[in-house]
Amino acid sequence: MAAPQPDPSLSSPSSPSPLKTIAVVGLGTMGTGITEVLARAGREVIGIDVSEAQAARSLAALQASTARAVARGKLTEQERAGLLARVRTGTDLTAAADAGLVIEVVPESYDIKHQVFRELDGIVGPETILATGTNALSVTRLAAASARPERVLGLHFFNPAPAMKLIEVVSSVLTAPSAVATVTDLAIELGKEPVAVGDRPGFVADGLLFGYLNQAAAMYEAKYASREDIDAAMRLGCGLPMGPLALLDLIGVDTARTVLDAMYAESRDRLHAPAPILKQLSEAGLTGRKSGRGFYTYEAPGSATVVRDALTPLEGAAPAPGRTVRSVGVAGSGTMASGIAEVFAKAGYEVVLAARSAEKAQAAKARIGKSLDRSVGKGRMTAEAAARTLDLITPAGSYDAFADVDLAVEAVAEDLEVKRQLFATLDKVCKPGAVLATTTSSLPVVACARATSRPQDVIGMHFFNPAPAMKLVEVVRTVLTAEDVHATVREVCGRVGKHAVDCGDRAGFIVNALLFPYLNNAIKMVEEHYASLDDIDAAMKLGGGYPMGPFELLDVVGLDVSLAIEKVLHREFRDPGLAPAPLLEHLVAAGCLGRKTGRGFREYARR
Repeated sequence: MAAPQPDPSLSSPSSPSPLKTIAVVGLGTMGTGITEVLARAGREVIGIDVSEAQAARSLAALQASTARAVARGKLTEQERAGLLARVRTGTDLTAAADAGLVIEVVPESYDIKHQVFRELDGIVGPETILATGTNALSVTRLAAASARPERVLGLHFFNPAPAMKLIEVVSSVLTAPSAVATVTDLAIELGKEPVAVGDRPGFVADGLLFGYLNQAAAMYEAKYASREDIDAAMRLGCGLPMGPLALLDLIGVDTARTVLDAMYAESRDRLHAPAPILKQLSEAGLTGRKSGRGFYTYEAPGSATVVRDALTPLEGAAPAPGRTVRSVGVAGSGTMASGIAEVFAKAGYEVVLAARSAEKAQAAKARIGKSLDRSVGKGRMTAEAAARTLDLITPAGSYDAFADVDLAVEAVAEDLEVKRQLFATLDKVCKPGAVLATTTSSLPVVACARATSRPQDVIGMHFFNPAPAMKLVEVVRTVLTAEDVHATVREVCGRVGKHAVDCGDRAGFIVNALLFPYLNNAIKMVEEHYASLDDIDAAMKLGGGYPMGPFELLDVVGLDVSLAIEKVLHREFRDPGLAPAPLLEHLVAAGCLGRKTGRGFREYARR
């Protein structure tokens, strides 16, 4: 077995930083994590907590964490011993007297934090920097109550601190630039990515994240979708590491409520007004993982293991019988239509791929052939399987070819009148009992249904791009959709290997209704000159675990598409906070639509 490799941050305890001794006040989960980060980087750390038992638990947690690191070959025993020797814990705040930096991570309360800072003013030296770990309270207000406001700033780590790369360095109007420079250098030496931000509730990452979490809580509270479907939709549709309701349980429902209260007090944006369910859960003591119950129920307080409760869907329950589907018609010739046809053919369905002309249909089938060839080249399927799949697809230049299909899936332009005309045609050419589905991502499904004489047979099947790779399908029922039609589509989704989530027929369904207000708020941050594109993108990738930053994603989706969805959401919900950011409208008017035009929020090399 290979010898464990030493952690480079532990190889030399000496450092050019003047911050050799650092005190951490508050030894909960975050304080303990910050202590480990600092000790790993060779700092002498003084951990302080009002509770002697909590200080002992923090030290035990550090011992256990470093023991796991040794077992995984991340530390040697000698390095672990040195790390632990650099940490001492206690309950006396005067132990911070010799620290060059004090980081407080006590509960999110002005009274508690003010008391800590007042006591520290009489303990530490005049050059000591006082940092608050708040993500909700005003750094300026905390600084103003200190005898040394120029030495007070925010240092916002993310949980779990040892793993998360982002640190937001928060300046108030009173903070000395030298103090900011010193802690920024420290963050870099810790192996973190510092982002400089101004003093506003939530800063960058939480300022965007908590609005999204709040909307998800409100969506669940309105019984629009189940907690499992909301979380699955955002994980599978956006590539997020956790769904929003599971994340609220991890953060703490009470903490989320505090952050949102602070954000709303400043913005007066209704999107930041805490959803009533957050207050109800908090006041009932159902604060998430730490209490053992929040949106989900856990094995024990502090456990990450979700257990069944009264809201958990029944497993193995016999589904309602659906209609038999042997053949599928896909209407359209673009990327989505081709991808959806490929999905159905791979699952063994006979597929009719119809477009406005035979040439367009043939070109779409050729595109599928190239996609299958790439799968063969990557070893994901055999050449024989690819050939069989392609043989199942019949191109057609007329929708009359849908006469015998059991399921017709529309994937044409995102234009309501175009879709309504197509559904009127499908109504005429498809046999009685055929299921008619639209792949719209933002338009009302019921409007498509009303274009037919059989609205009970119409449903939404919102695939995500690229359809062969993305696992999610939003199944959208209107008030007119028949139960067996819903059952049919759920069964078909299972057969083609997709995860179906149920939602009602309202703008944005689940994913876009949560995603696009978040993107819109990111644009507003840039409009207000609060942070740069690069800093916002970095904050959401490093602090929120997002696979892409908001501006990267906007340029990929297309600014025109994004604006259209924002307008639909604004019209549907009539909330001023959902009005498209003017900067987005200006870029679209200028023809800057993202990667497809070579310029959006950023510029791209022309292919």
